[in-house]
Amino acid sequence: MTRLGAAIASYWDSASASFDDEPDHGLRGAVTREAWRRRLREWVPAGAGDVLDVGCGTGSLALLLAQDGHRVTGVDLAPGMVERARGKFAEAGLQGRFLLGDAARPPMGEETFDVVLVRHVVWTVREPLGALREWVGRLRDGGRLVMVEGRWGETGGSGEPYVPGGEALPWGGGVPADELLRVVAPLLREVRVEPLSDDAALWGGPVHDERYVLLGRR
Repeated sequence: MTRLGAAIASYWDSASASFDDEPDHGLRGAVTREAWRRRLREWVPAGAGDVLDVGCGTGSLALLLAQDGHRVTGVDLAPGMVERARGKFAEAGLQGRFLLGDAARPPMGEETFDVVLVRHVVWTVREPLGALREWVGRLRDGGRLVMVEGRWGETGGSGEPYVPGGEALPWGGGVPADELLRVVAPLLREVRVEPLSDDAALWGGPVHDERYVLLGRR
Protein backbone atom coordinates (compact mmCIF):
# COMPACT_ATOMS: atom_id res chain seq x y z
CA MET A 1 0.00 0.00 0.00
CA THR A 2 1.29 3.47 -0.84
CA ARG A 3 1.80 6.13 1.82
CA LEU A 4 -1.31 7.96 0.58
CA GLY A 5 -3.34 4.75 0.60
CA ALA A 6 -2.25 4.04 4.17
CA ALA A 7 -3.18 7.56 5.25
CA ILE A 8 -6.63 7.23 3.68
CA ALA A 9 -7.21 3.86 5.35
CA SER A 10 -6.08 5.22 8.71
CA TYR A 11 -8.33 8.29 8.41
CA TRP A 12 -11.48 6.28 7.72
CA ASP A 13 -10.62 3.67 10.32
CA SER A 14 -10.35 6.42 12.92
CA ALA A 15 -13.61 7.91 11.66
CA SER A 16 -15.51 4.64 11.92
CA ALA A 17 -16.38 5.07 15.60
CA SER A 18 -18.37 8.27 14.94
CA PHE A 19 -19.25 7.69 11.29
CA ASP A 20 -22.88 6.79 12.01
CA ASP A 21 -23.46 10.05 13.90
CA GLU A 22 -24.05 11.72 10.53
CA PRO A 23 -27.76 11.35 9.64
CA ASP A 24 -27.11 10.01 6.13
CA HIS A 25 -24.43 7.59 7.35
CA GLY A 26 -26.08 5.89 10.31
CA LEU A 27 -29.67 6.24 9.03
CA ARG A 28 -30.81 6.24 12.65
CA GLY A 29 -33.69 8.61 12.00
CA ALA A 30 -36.80 7.00 10.56
CA VAL A 31 -37.38 9.74 7.97
CA THR A 32 -33.83 9.57 6.59
CA ARG A 33 -33.77 5.78 6.67
CA GLU A 34 -37.04 5.50 4.78
CA ALA A 35 -35.93 8.13 2.26
CA TRP A 36 -32.91 5.97 1.39
CA ARG A 37 -35.01 2.80 1.32
CA ARG A 38 -37.39 4.42 -1.15
CA ARG A 39 -34.56 5.60 -3.39
CA LEU A 40 -32.80 2.24 -3.34
CA ARG A 41 -36.00 0.55 -4.41
CA GLU A 42 -36.14 2.92 -7.38
CA TRP A 43 -32.53 2.25 -8.39
CA VAL A 44 -32.10 -1.46 -7.62
CA PRO A 45 -34.42 -3.95 -9.38
CA ALA A 46 -36.87 -5.82 -7.18
CA GLY A 47 -36.19 -9.48 -6.44
CA ALA A 48 -33.18 -11.11 -4.88
CA GLY A 49 -30.00 -10.00 -6.63
CA ASP A 50 -26.28 -9.94 -5.96
CA VAL A 51 -25.14 -6.45 -4.93
CA LEU A 52 -21.56 -5.24 -4.47
CA ASP A 53 -21.34 -2.20 -2.18
CA VAL A 54 -17.86 -0.70 -2.67
CA GLY A 55 -16.66 1.64 0.05
CA CYS A 56 -19.55 0.28 2.12
CA GLY A 57 -18.68 2.14 5.32
CA THR A 58 -20.66 0.79 8.26
CA GLY A 59 -23.09 -1.02 5.98
CA SER A 60 -26.20 1.15 6.39
CA LEU A 61 -27.26 0.98 2.73
CA ALA A 62 -26.23 -2.66 2.52
CA LEU A 63 -28.56 -3.39 5.42
CA LEU A 64 -31.52 -1.80 3.64
CA LEU A 65 -30.79 -3.88 0.54
CA ALA A 66 -30.48 -7.08 2.55
CA GLN A 67 -33.78 -6.34 4.26
CA ASP A 68 -35.31 -6.26 0.77
CA GLY A 69 -33.92 -9.72 0.02
CA HIS A 70 -30.74 -8.88 -1.90
CA ARG A 71 -27.49 -10.75 -1.35
CA VAL A 72 -24.94 -8.12 -0.37
CA THR A 73 -21.17 -8.06 -0.46
CA GLY A 74 -19.49 -5.00 1.05
CA VAL A 75 -15.87 -3.89 0.67
CA ASP A 76 -14.11 -1.20 2.67
CA LEU A 77 -10.52 -0.19 3.27
CA ALA A 78 -11.05 0.52 6.99
CA PRO A 79 -11.17 -2.40 9.44
CA GLY A 80 -13.41 -0.42 11.80
CA MET A 81 -16.00 0.13 9.07
CA VAL A 82 -16.04 -3.56 8.15
CA GLU A 83 -16.37 -4.58 11.80
CA ARG A 84 -19.35 -2.29 12.33
CA ALA A 85 -21.04 -3.43 9.13
CA ARG A 86 -20.73 -7.05 10.22
CA GLY A 87 -22.13 -6.11 13.62
CA LYS A 88 -25.20 -4.45 12.11
CA PHE A 89 -25.99 -7.53 10.07
CA ALA A 90 -25.47 -9.85 13.04
CA GLU A 91 -27.76 -7.72 15.19
CA ALA A 92 -30.43 -7.76 12.47
CA GLY A 93 -30.08 -11.51 11.95
CA LEU A 94 -29.24 -11.04 8.28
CA GLN A 95 -26.64 -12.63 6.03
CA GLY A 96 -24.02 -10.40 4.45
CA ARG A 97 -20.41 -10.67 3.36
CA PHE A 98 -18.03 -7.86 4.30
CA LEU A 99 -14.43 -7.86 3.10
CA LEU A 100 -11.47 -5.70 4.00
CA GLY A 101 -9.96 -4.30 0.82
CA ASP A 102 -9.55 -1.42 -1.59
CA ALA A 103 -12.88 -0.33 -3.07
CA ALA A 104 -11.08 0.48 -6.31
CA ARG A 105 -9.94 -3.16 -6.61
CA PRO A 106 -12.53 -5.34 -4.85
CA PRO A 107 -10.83 -8.50 -3.54
CA MET A 108 -13.07 -11.26 -4.85
CA GLY A 109 -11.39 -12.63 -7.94
CA GLU A 110 -13.52 -12.58 -11.08
CA GLU A 111 -16.88 -12.54 -9.28
CA THR A 112 -19.60 -10.43 -10.92
CA PHE A 113 -22.81 -8.86 -9.65
CA ASP A 114 -26.24 -7.65 -10.69
CA VAL A 115 -25.66 -4.25 -9.09
CA VAL A 116 -22.57 -2.29 -8.09
CA LEU A 117 -23.38 0.43 -5.55
CA VAL A 118 -20.93 3.27 -4.93
CA ARG A 119 -21.73 6.07 -2.50
CA HIS A 120 -19.33 8.97 -1.86
CA VAL A 121 -16.23 7.03 -2.88
CA VAL A 122 -14.67 8.39 -6.10
CA TRP A 123 -13.49 11.63 -4.46
CA THR A 124 -11.11 9.66 -2.23
CA VAL A 125 -9.89 7.16 -4.85
CA ARG A 126 -6.34 7.64 -6.13
CA GLU A 127 -7.12 6.45 -9.69
CA PRO A 128 -10.85 7.05 -10.24
CA LEU A 129 -10.85 6.20 -13.95
CA GLY A 130 -9.33 2.80 -13.27
CA ALA A 131 -11.80 2.27 -10.44
CA LEU A 132 -14.72 3.07 -12.73
CA ARG A 133 -13.54 0.50 -15.26
CA GLU A 134 -13.12 -2.04 -12.46
CA TRP A 135 -16.66 -1.44 -11.18
CA VAL A 136 -18.20 -1.66 -14.63
CA GLY A 137 -16.23 -4.88 -15.20
CA ARG A 138 -17.88 -6.34 -12.11
CA LEU A 139 -21.34 -6.04 -13.68
CA ARG A 140 -23.09 -8.95 -15.32
CA ASP A 141 -24.85 -8.37 -18.65
CA GLY A 142 -27.76 -6.08 -17.90
CA GLY A 143 -26.27 -5.21 -14.51
CA ARG A 144 -26.65 -1.75 -13.02
CA LEU A 145 -24.16 0.78 -11.71
CA VAL A 146 -25.55 3.05 -8.99
CA MET A 147 -23.25 5.93 -8.00
CA VAL A 148 -24.34 8.46 -5.37
CA GLU A 149 -21.86 11.30 -5.67
CA GLY A 150 -21.48 15.06 -5.43
CA ARG A 151 -19.21 17.99 -4.66
CA TRP A 152 -18.00 18.64 -1.11
CA GLY A 153 -14.80 18.80 0.89
CA GLU A 154 -13.13 17.10 3.83
CA THR A 155 -10.58 19.46 5.37
CA GLY A 156 -9.44 20.49 8.76
CA GLY A 157 -11.08 23.88 8.33
CA SER A 158 -7.95 25.45 6.85
CA GLY A 159 -8.37 24.34 3.26
CA GLU A 160 -5.71 21.68 3.69
CA PRO A 161 -6.24 18.15 2.24
CA TYR A 162 -7.96 15.82 4.67
CA VAL A 163 -4.95 13.45 4.65
CA PRO A 164 -1.25 14.13 3.91
CA GLY A 165 -0.82 13.91 0.16
CA GLY A 166 -4.55 14.28 -0.44
CA GLU A 167 -3.95 17.10 -2.90
CA ALA A 168 -2.95 14.37 -5.38
CA LEU A 169 -6.48 12.91 -5.45
CA PRO A 170 -7.88 13.74 -8.92
CA TRP A 171 -11.45 14.27 -7.69
CA GLY A 172 -10.71 15.36 -4.14
CA GLY A 173 -13.72 17.29 -2.88
CA GLY A 174 -16.05 15.45 -5.25
CA VAL A 175 -16.86 15.43 -8.93
CA PRO A 176 -19.52 17.44 -10.81
CA ALA A 177 -22.31 15.40 -12.35
CA ASP A 178 -21.53 16.50 -15.89
CA GLU A 179 -17.90 15.42 -15.56
CA LEU A 180 -18.74 12.00 -14.13
CA LEU A 181 -21.41 11.52 -16.80
CA ARG A 182 -18.88 12.30 -19.53
CA VAL A 183 -16.48 9.67 -18.19
CA VAL A 184 -19.02 6.92 -17.52
CA ALA A 185 -21.19 7.32 -20.64
CA PRO A 186 -18.76 5.46 -22.97
CA LEU A 187 -18.62 2.51 -20.55
CA LEU A 188 -22.35 1.80 -20.14
CA ARG A 189 -25.72 2.29 -21.76
CA GLU A 190 -28.82 4.09 -20.52
CA VAL A 191 -26.63 6.36 -18.43
CA ARG A 192 -28.45 9.18 -16.68
CA VAL A 193 -28.13 11.52 -13.71
CA GLU A 194 -30.81 12.35 -11.16
CA PRO A 195 -30.26 15.34 -8.83
CA LEU A 196 -30.56 14.66 -5.09
CA SER A 197 -29.66 18.00 -3.51
CA ASP A 198 -33.30 18.99 -3.03
CA ASP A 199 -34.27 15.81 -1.19
CA ALA A 200 -33.46 17.01 2.32
CA ALA A 201 -34.76 13.79 3.88
CA LEU A 202 -31.80 11.88 2.41
CA TRP A 203 -29.28 14.05 4.21
CA GLY A 204 -31.04 14.73 7.48
CA GLY A 205 -31.65 18.35 6.50
CA PRO A 206 -31.11 20.83 3.67
CA VAL A 207 -27.82 20.80 1.77
CA HIS A 208 -26.34 23.50 -0.43
CA ASP A 209 -23.84 21.58 -2.50
CA GLU A 210 -24.26 19.35 -5.54
CA ARG A 211 -25.50 15.81 -4.86
CA TYR A 212 -26.81 13.34 -7.39
CA VAL A 213 -27.05 9.72 -8.43
CA LEU A 214 -25.62 8.42 -11.70
CA LEU A 215 -27.30 5.29 -13.07
CA GLY A 216 -26.25 3.08 -15.95
CA ARG A 217 -26.60 -0.45 -17.29
CA ARG A 218 -24.06 -2.81 -18.81
